[in-house]
Amino acid sequence: MLDDIEESDISSSDPETSKEKINLQFHWYLSIFFLIYYSSYLVSGIIFMSYILLVFIPYVLLVGNFIALFTNLDSLVAFLALPLVIIVSYLSHLFIVGLITRTFWRYTEKKSPTKDGIIPRNIPSKTANFYHIRSFMIKYGKNAFMKGVFPWLANWYFNFVGTGIIKKGSTLEESVVTDKHMNVGRNCYVGVNSALSSHFVEGTFGNIVYFEIKLGDNTTLGGFNNIAPGCELSDNSYLLPIAAATKHNKTKGNNYYFGMPLRRIFHKKIMDYLKVSENDLNRAEELRVRQENEKEKRKIKVTEVENQE
Repeated sequence: MLDDIEESDISSSDPETSKEKINLQFHWYLSIFFLIYYSSYLVSGIIFMSYILLVFIPYVLLVGNFIALFTNLDSLVAFLALPLVIIVSYLSHLFIVGLITRTFWRYTEKKSPTKDGIIPRNIPSKTANFYHIRSFMIKYGKNAFMKGVFPWLANWYFNFVGTGIIKKGSTLEESVVTDKHMNVGRNCYVGVNSALSSHFVEGTFGNIVYFEIKLGDNTTLGGFNNIAPGCELSDNSYLLPIAAATKHNKTKGNNYYFGMPLRRIFHKKIMDYLKVSENDLNRAEELRVRQENEKEKRKIKVTEVENQE
């Protein structure tokens, strides 16, 4: 269905530099986009217009007596059901977006599975071809969910399509990237414009560096953070705003981090930055420890109940 991108090298003023001219095959990009876009609105449009034509118009708009709109059970139900129908139509739109994107995503994964490594751009490459196609197809769905009425459903979208793993309790704010090859633990917060960038292009015609990003449980990115490919933020890593991690950086966790590249921040610096006292930090740490202990107790109870059953 999707042909490999035909690529050819072109010469430059520097004979030692091989630059790739990519045939982007725009007909495939446009076909995928229009199929996702129009198919999703077609289903939701049929649901909404069927309700309007068959129920709302005859039982609400064509009622001659305004009082009867509230005294007649059929008219009242038809009138009150309109917001619910709008919500159902909207959710069906999002579901179809996810379903079609998942279908294409699974197809490309069979042809060229996602894996860590360096994707060359100076030779014909099926891997580069499907990397670009996957990067394109995920954008509409990501923006439809994250900029929509129910942005928390973006977690379901990424997990359903298979672009990454987002575990329970985590929140991803809107950003330019943060859409694929990521493994986000429980109860994480990725602040506004914080980029989980699992890919970098090294120079104008450089190779694509593509490695999974891992976030441990209870990791917090305050905002405007940039996490490079291959980074691993261990449990309870708290990044202050604008902190950035270079490629393959790994934190030990249970601490605050700041700066570019990020590094541990000590208590005195935290107090100066957040304008808090040492007692405030101690209370916050005690609260964190208490919450962790409660989680462990709940897990033990659940395990005991399962064993008894």
